[in-house]
Amino acid sequence: MPGMATWRSLPRDGRDTLFLLAVIGWVLLPQADRLPLWCSLGAGAVLLWRGWLALDARALPRKRWLVLLLMLTLGATYVSHGTLLGRDAGVTLLVVLITLKTLELRARRDAFVIFFLGFFCMLSNFFYSQSLLTAVSMVIGLLGLLTALVNAHMPVGKPPLVQAARTAGSMALLGAPIMVVLFVLFPRMAPLWGVPSDAMTGRSGLSASMEVGSIATLALDDSVAMRIKFEGETPPQRELYLRGPVLSSFDGRQWLPLRASLPERYALPADLQVSGQPVPYEVTLQPTNRPWLFLLEAAAQSPVLPGYRTVMQDDLQWLTNRPITDLVRYKAVSYPNFSHGPAQQVLGLQEFVDLPPGFNPRTLALAAELRRDPRYAQAGAATLVQAALDRLRLGGYSYTLEPGVYGRDTADEFWFDRKEGFCEHIASSFVILMRALDIPARLVTGYQGGEMNAVDGFWVVRQSDAHAWAEVWQAGRGWMRVDPTSAVAPGRTGAFQRLTPPRGAVAQAFGNFSPNLSARVRATWEAVNNGWSQWVLNYTQGRQLNLLKDIGFESPGWEDLATLLIGAVVLASIVGGGWAWWERSQHDPWLRLLEQARKRLARAGIDSTPATSPRQLARQVLQKYGPPGQPLHDWLMQLEMQRYAGSIPSADATLQQAPALHRQLGQLRQQYSRLRWPA
Repeated sequence: MPGMATWRSLPRDGRDTLFLLAVIGWVLLPQADRLPLWCSLGAGAVLLWRGWLALDARALPRKRWLVLLLMLTLGATYVSHGTLLGRDAGVTLLVVLITLKTLELRARRDAFVIFFLGFFCMLSNFFYSQSLLTAVSMVIGLLGLLTALVNAHMPVGKPPLVQAARTAGSMALLGAPIMVVLFVLFPRMAPLWGVPSDAMTGRSGLSASMEVGSIATLALDDSVAMRIKFEGETPPQRELYLRGPVLSSFDGRQWLPLRASLPERYALPADLQVSGQPVPYEVTLQPTNRPWLFLLEAAAQSPVLPGYRTVMQDDLQWLTNRPITDLVRYKAVSYPNFSHGPAQQVLGLQEFVDLPPGFNPRTLALAAELRRDPRYAQAGAATLVQAALDRLRLGGYSYTLEPGVYGRDTADEFWFDRKEGFCEHIASSFVILMRALDIPARLVTGYQGGEMNAVDGFWVVRQSDAHAWAEVWQAGRGWMRVDPTSAVAPGRTGAFQRLTPPRGAVAQAFGNFSPNLSARVRATWEAVNNGWSQWVLNYTQGRQLNLLKDIGFESPGWEDLATLLIGAVVLASIVGGGWAWWERSQHDPWLRLLEQARKRLARAGIDSTPATSPRQLARQVLQKYGPPGQPLHDWLMQLEMQRYAGSIPSADATLQQAPALHRQLGQLRQQYSRLRWPA
């Protein structure tokens, strides 16, 4: 820009300020979409403003303006979050403080405050995401902050930033082994903050309830929900139903779990019966902040999940004793061939045919019409289910992610007007029709399908694989799975028309240019992320104790872990001390002797600088002491001759002569003690 200094011509404080602002911007960038809009825009504006002031060498704003800005941002934070405490409000305030602090960056003390606020901001990114991408970007931010910190401690002048970056990188490498040891041995503790529960949004995924027709457009979420590693043969994709919340109560608009206050006589025991070949597998589940475990239908035994207690409800949903706020890994065994629920009509089944009065009159009329049809007058549940599936298959119904907002009677609109929707519309309308036919039915939500990663062999299930299907009760068989979406769009539960979110312009262009290469790159990246999840994020307390077993502890506990940790810290201290001693011994012994002489002469009143030669010091000794100072004068001259007379001695020769000169210096100290030679 005209009138502004270039980078090379900037004074050191301007150059260092711009570098520090760039590092802060990098650290704060991942927070932009999580902060209130005013905070993201304000932080960016303040950093740009401060950079302009540094480039143009302008004065910083007065303190009263900073106080005014601080008060305004405090008020905005309270309005945005309803509090000044907690994770989200705290991160917002942290961003406000570090950006405003840059506007009073006048002395090195202010820079140190910004450095350490920057470290806190860097750590706050992990409150929201612990992905590999976040970790890599924060490592870059860490190196940037260390570079700025090292640069602030460098002497006057204009040392190159590359030199400071090299020193910061060396410091990080030296600290890496200690970091690894602490990661492996430091006690595993649950995070201070769990994953926040999201508000109702139009994104694919699961929730504890399902409000039909309230979302006009479903945005597919491509994030990973879980990864599955099968120990044997993988079941066909169309059979991969991972069971989640079961929704049985309908108020006309919203599906909810069965009421917990039902009398005991209405309870329906699970009565799970399994047969056939079992399917063993291991699930790595992302944090959900819910107590749900997702297992393939159906698991008869409790999954192996260290640190949690698990229980299976009567509707076959598996729950834990507390919400899952961290990455967990559990082993389970499922049986694709199973039956469950009562085989004969019981009182509790009445809860699964109830419908709220006044809703969906045309669907009720359709059920009455089917019952009057001679073909279905005396038909059982299986025949009526097939009739409804045939209507979906042949009646012009379609699967879409943009059905629009439904009105009050969602089933009527689906069956007779719109004839389109995604799985929640189809499954809900199907269950309502079954109940109108006096057939017990309920909704089951979870995940269906997924895709195999050919790089690491894990089956990846994404949030876009969230699904809803129906269960219908049939006499003599119990609850039977019915997926009405398969009748409308068979590819949705197969391998050929899986739902995929729209890609960005760059990703789409890359995919069009080389589809195979794009798929391999994505699979490789997913495999790397999976390795990060398996070996870093999922390094739990159980794996810690298993590590102690592997190295010889029979029944390891916290005491053994603490002993190893303390031993590692002591060993690191010894190694560090030994390295410091060795590194010091490698310094030039001639310079050490000269420095010792300079310090002792300075105490006796003979001043000098690091550039003062031994000859100059010898001359000052004679001027101060006269003839009695001749031995010290001769020692200093001998020291100079040892360094500069004739050929330059080798390092080994210097090391051999240094002890003799050092002994002579000690003798001279005793000899001149009466002449105020400093002891």
